[in-house]
Amino acid sequence: MWYIIPKASRRNEWSWSSLPTTPGVHGLPVITLTLPTRRERCQFAVKPMVATVGAFLKDVQREDKGIVKAEVFATDGSKVSDATLMEVLLRNDFKLLINSTAYSVSPPVKDKLSSEHATEMEDIKSLIHRLFVALHLEDHQIRKERELLQKLDHLKEQLMPLEQMKAKIMDSADAKTSRLLWVGLALMSTQGGALAWLTWWVYSWDIMEPVTYFITYGSAMAFYAYFVLTKQDYLYPDVKDRQFLHYFYRKSKAKHFNVEQYNKLKEDVAEAEESLRRLRQPLHLRLPIQEITNKD
Repeated sequence: MWYIIPKASRRNEWSWSSLPTTPGVHGLPVITLTLPTRRERCQFAVKPMVATVGAFLKDVQREDKGIVKAEVFATDGSKVSDATLMEVLLRNDFKLLINSTAYSVSPPVKDKLSSEHATEMEDIKSLIHRLFVALHLEDHQIRKERELLQKLDHLKEQLMPLEQMKAKIMDSADAKTSRLLWVGLALMSTQGGALAWLTWWVYSWDIMEPVTYFITYGSAMAFYAYFVLTKQDYLYPDVKDRQFLHYFYRKSKAKHFNVEQYNKLKEDVAEAEESLRRLRQPLHLRLPIQEITNKD
């Protein structure tokens, strides 16, 4: 147990008083200090492995509202961070500043643990950690699953009107693409019929042969120009998909359909569903595969 005995000092001056030490209570170190407002002694039990310097100082200020300033400094005068664990702080001497009075604290020297004792302590810490995980894992998974389901519902609500608008735009683009394919078939049929009529009824093959040659050469030039412009081979499925996307994006712009927002929502939904699937895996829930399948 550490006793902090305040030493009278003038305002805005710091004075140091050394602190005697005695064993802790129930294995926990206890800091006893005299509160400046009520001038009465108060004990603060410290859990070194859990409590931080900031939490300890807040407990002191909460006990006495007259404490305006409470800080901890190392022996070299550097301030100790509030996030520092008390276990780290109690390894060396330190200085505690309360309002304008400073106190020097000297924790008791700990006996060095043997390697066997240190190994036992590490095993105990590991066992405590596993027990904590086993007791709180199910609550954490239930809470996380609820959060993911709420996120999925919210994303699907945002996605629903976009899905309906996208379906209408896709139907319109698909209809235009199909009409274009039928128009191409009609033009090719008309061209074939015209060439046959000119060959057998109007002119002879000797006259029409150069015409058909240049028509074929012109078609080859058109296909090559398509490759130069698009960097893709002239394959009918690819041409159909390209024309479909052209109609789709043009219609989306006219209908003010935000494609980027739609894709972002789809990615978020896929990510949330994947997180939910991984959360419900048998290894996470520690359930047999058949049981988790039936649950889903």
